[in-house]
Amino acid sequence: MAIAEIANSRILIAGGSSGMGLALAKRSLAVGAEVIITGRNEEKLQRACAELQSPALSTATVDITQEGQVADLFERIGRLDHIVSTAADIEGAYELLPSLDLRAAQKVVESKFFGPLLLAKYGAPMLSPTGSITFTSGIAAYRPSARGAVVAAVNAGLEGLVRALAVELAPIRVNAVSPGWVDTPIWTFVAGDKKDETLSAMAKRLPVGRVGQPEDIADAISFLMGNGFTTGTILHVEGGHRLV
Repeated sequence: MAIAEIANSRILIAGGSSGMGLALAKRSLAVGAEVIITGRNEEKLQRACAELQSPALSTATVDITQEGQVADLFERIGRLDHIVSTAADIEGAYELLPSLDLRAAQKVVESKFFGPLLLAKYGAPMLSPTGSITFTSGIAAYRPSARGAVVAAVNAGLEGLVRALAVELAPIRVNAVSPGWVDTPIWTFVAGDKKDETLSAMAKRLPVGRVGQPEDIADAISFLMGNGFTTGTILHVEGGHRLV
């Protein structure tokens, strides 16, 4: 049923040029959806197009933290069935408080909270009554670490927004997927040249014996888009990280 719903849908993926968003775009196109991916970097969008190679794919260069750009985006693209955001700007945010640059913290808030808020504000009127909005939270809200206070706080705030919007925007469904540690390019900013070592150590701790892949999260988001009885929900896809 979920695949059938997605197959006949038009999906906007903010942050769809890499990582989890790119995996979702690939999965959605494979089952027959029309997909629009957005991002701030035109070069990355074009690389994604070259990789996906689908006539059902289009792109839009948009900074979702800029209200005017978001409003213009939805005015241009029109009707949608699903909106997804996997966008996040966390560069420089993983620091202990004495070293934390406020602007780096503000970028996290803008990309992971205000960006999704703007997508909902301007995107909801374009959605069908059976449509959905899906955001991306994260394990940091449940297992915060030193250097991760900002990301933990923003993820927790985003989950509160999900529950409130599920009530306000009903019958449109609003959910979030909360990934654990997933092997995506974002780890370059988190762990630098120790990325492989850091992910390998976590894999040994997790009950499933591995860290996540972008496809794991794409599968979860596909469920949230396709299941018409799920709203106001945080779907945890973290290999059992909350248990250890």
